[in-house]
Amino acid sequence: MKSDICIYTKILVLICFLFIMEASCKSQNTYNEEYNLTKYVDPYIGTGAHGHVFMGANVPFGAVQLGPTNISHGWDWCSGYHISDSTILGFAHMHLSGVGTGDLGDIVLMPVTGYVKLREGIHGDQSSGMYSLFNRSTETTTPGYYAVHLNRYDIDVELTATRRVGFHKYIFKNKAASDPRVIINLEAGIDWDSPTEGYLIQENDTVVSGYRLSTGWAKDQRVYFTAVFSEPINKFSLSDSVSVKDGISLTARKVYGEVFFTSSTKKKKILVKVAISPVSIEGAKRNLQAELPGWDFVKVKDEANRAWNKELNKINIKTNDSTVLRNFYTGLYHTMIAPSIFCDVDGGYFGADLKNHYSTGFTNYTTFSLWDTYRTAHPLMTIIHPEMMPDIINTMLQIYKEQGKLPVWHLVGNETDAMVGNPAIPVIADAYLKGIVGFDKNLAYNAMKTSALLDERGLKEYKELGYLPCDKMKESVAKGLEYALADWTLAQVAKERDMKDDYDYFLKRSNSFARYFDKKIGFMRGIMSDGKFREEPLNPFLSAHKENDYTEGNAWQYTWLVPQNVEGLVNLFGGENEFIQKLDSLFVIEGDMGPSASMDITGLIGQYAHGNEPSHHIPYLFSYVGQPWKTAEKVRKIMTTLYHDRPEGICGNEDIGQMSAWYIMSALGFYPLAPAGGTYVFGSPLIERATIDLGNGKTFVIKANNNNSPQNIYIQNVSLNGKAYTKSYINHADIIAGGELIFEMGSIPSEIFGVKTTDRPQSIQ
Repeated sequence: MKSDICIYTKILVLICFLFIMEASCKSQNTYNEEYNLTKYVDPYIGTGAHGHVFMGANVPFGAVQLGPTNISHGWDWCSGYHISDSTILGFAHMHLSGVGTGDLGDIVLMPVTGYVKLREGIHGDQSSGMYSLFNRSTETTTPGYYAVHLNRYDIDVELTATRRVGFHKYIFKNKAASDPRVIINLEAGIDWDSPTEGYLIQENDTVVSGYRLSTGWAKDQRVYFTAVFSEPINKFSLSDSVSVKDGISLTARKVYGEVFFTSSTKKKKILVKVAISPVSIEGAKRNLQAELPGWDFVKVKDEANRAWNKELNKINIKTNDSTVLRNFYTGLYHTMIAPSIFCDVDGGYFGADLKNHYSTGFTNYTTFSLWDTYRTAHPLMTIIHPEMMPDIINTMLQIYKEQGKLPVWHLVGNETDAMVGNPAIPVIADAYLKGIVGFDKNLAYNAMKTSALLDERGLKEYKELGYLPCDKMKESVAKGLEYALADWTLAQVAKERDMKDDYDYFLKRSNSFARYFDKKIGFMRGIMSDGKFREEPLNPFLSAHKENDYTEGNAWQYTWLVPQNVEGLVNLFGGENEFIQKLDSLFVIEGDMGPSASMDITGLIGQYAHGNEPSHHIPYLFSYVGQPWKTAEKVRKIMTTLYHDRPEGICGNEDIGQMSAWYIMSALGFYPLAPAGGTYVFGSPLIERATIDLGNGKTFVIKANNNNSPQNIYIQNVSLNGKAYTKSYINHADIIAGGELIFEMGSIPSEIFGVKTTDRPQSIQ
């Protein structure tokens, strides 16, 4: 009997053990399933139409963006790659993502076999150059990894990366193995980029190093590199694209190197590690040693995937809509391609003063498309990447010290001065007002103030007249409105610092938007030097790229660019009813923008242009006049009709993450309409649940109950941390404190939510 009890006990223990193990495995599997968010990322989204997104292998915010470059040129190839193209010139280590200007495409490697002409070549004739055709079916792309088969050469290519190192794997198949070679191409660049000097040297039997100097959008670009091969070099040949040169090194404007390897009767594998540096070849070598001393390609690929998963898990969403999952996590992935690291592991970087520097205590960055990203991408960073913001701001302050002003559109140490306004000021002011620390606040304030008081880019006239005269400069209205909103953010920092004179001065400047408003016709328009509006009748539909009073837009789109003082704009229209009537019209009225309209004006709903950033805040303006249901309607329509999980799924340039950041924040249910400070206006959450990892064990949970129907787009009521919440907005402090925000959704607009004046978002003066 006793024996039977023991056996029974042992069996029971075994069953319990197996049950626990099964439960543990299920739990582990569930965890892994939740953690693996890269499976929802589709890098093809945005590679079609005018998305201009990067295609290839990288890690979050990495200096290396290693991917294929097509031989095609033009606006849709600003990233070097477009879904319509089936050519590959080679694999470059630096690319832009989503911008409207082509540059970079530096340090191109191309595995080849047989006789190859060292030039780009022309479409339809592979023998005219070094490019190869490929079939889309052989392409594999996931975050941190890219693979393709080169048809012409019968070579399989795989790519992955660390922060500063690109890792190549080439499989020479069949006859290709009999003559395996790798071409190092220092001539190729994307669109406007052109080499000024290249240098190559074979250092030993496995190492080739060099540099590429070029000019383009970035007028003085410098990239140094070292390439280490997995097997000895059999022969090394140098060319200036005209003739072969003797020796182991060459300096010329156009430089090519051909690396030969021993032949094989069966397939041959060659690995290449390419480290880059903005400072020196020695810096590149240190980067290589620090980040990729070994040769385990699979390990590096897996580490890149884990790095992406770590960042993507900053926001964990729940939805039954697979399209939303793909759009959301692809969008989040896009927001983390740039800003990109621009320093060596020892802190060395190339400064805006064209000198080498060392960053101490912070990581230096580049690729600041601030006219785009100050609106949503950087506010998103203050929530999910607050640890990065001090580095971003310290980089901007270093740029200020080196060039005498804050960055406008900064690329690889160069100020391009692209776009209009003072867009770095809202970014720094936003971080300052949100309490982010880790930078010199006195220096930050002086940098903002100095940049706002310069005499360049129309600021001299702005200070003297209180507006920008349209007969002395183009894009005057856009410039003036952007300066005004930047001034408002600076005024708020001055207020925080108890600097009354500065506050009064910049607040007054921030209200200069009223000078451009013609009450007779209800549009912002150009003002002459004599203070009068242009005499000719205004065509509010007309857009003339870089030739009229607006930047990539028209009067219909720019009349609303007053996010700093919505109530002031409402008063200019004559009251809420007139404002609402005009705002309603924006989304339905249609007209001819003319033959010279900017290509960036895309994603039209009426005259609302979602494909370009000055429109991004407009749908949320309805909440300021007590009609949040109209905000919900417009926002939900934009998310579901202008974002798709297809290559053409972004209706305009991705613009360094801004287009995607708008989707991310809108899908969560709120948007930073004010240009700084942290007021987020509610819209129409697209998810059912989201958990934002705030760090330090804190989370902010968003629930949208009854949000499982396409018709349930309207917020009925809200609760915050278990208490009724009647306002149609939320503050940054409430989010980063952690807690739970619950939206109750419905198919009919609420008659009370967000209607009262006290429940509406209000501009701060």
